[in-house]
Amino acid sequence: MPASSHTAAVQHIYEQHHSWLRGWLKGKLHNASDAADVAHDTFVRILGGRHAAQILEPRDYLATIARGLVIDRYRRFAIEQAYKQTLAERPEPTSLSEEDKAIIIETLMAVDKALSGLGERARRIFMLSQLEGLTYQQIADQLQVSLTTVKKHMIRTLTECSLIMASQS
Repeated sequence: MPASSHTAAVQHIYEQHHSWLRGWLKGKLHNASDAADVAHDTFVRILGGRHAAQILEPRDYLATIARGLVIDRYRRFAIEQAYKQTLAERPEPTSLSEEDKAIIIETLMAVDKALSGLGERARRIFMLSQLEGLTYQQIADQLQVSLTTVKKHMIRTLTECSLIMASQS
């Protein structure tokens, strides 16, 4: 599809459904500003695609994208809160620039995204290794799996994390 017809299709969907989407999101988020932000991000996502002219049910499509963005927003908020709480619990104050904080949050979001795509066992192994500081053998003993299984899951998890981090660069 030529870029001009894609842009025209997005413009048509925007004109027909933007105010509905913003109102629908306001009811979900209970905040007009957040609703406007998510509605904007929804259309940016569609604009970045290539198939706007093929959208048969625009409201369903918009709602699906917006739901995903709202989930991402809540996930980001939870990660930011956990990060702030962790900093507050440190015995010595930590002074970071806003840019460094943003980079850390983005990194945590990427790791969260990578971990959410893995199975429960792989996530558990990664957490025991990285957060609890257990050796691979200790993890194998605790979970009653082979050392090879632990290594396999760690390789897969670290590969997923590095791929997501590389895609964000």
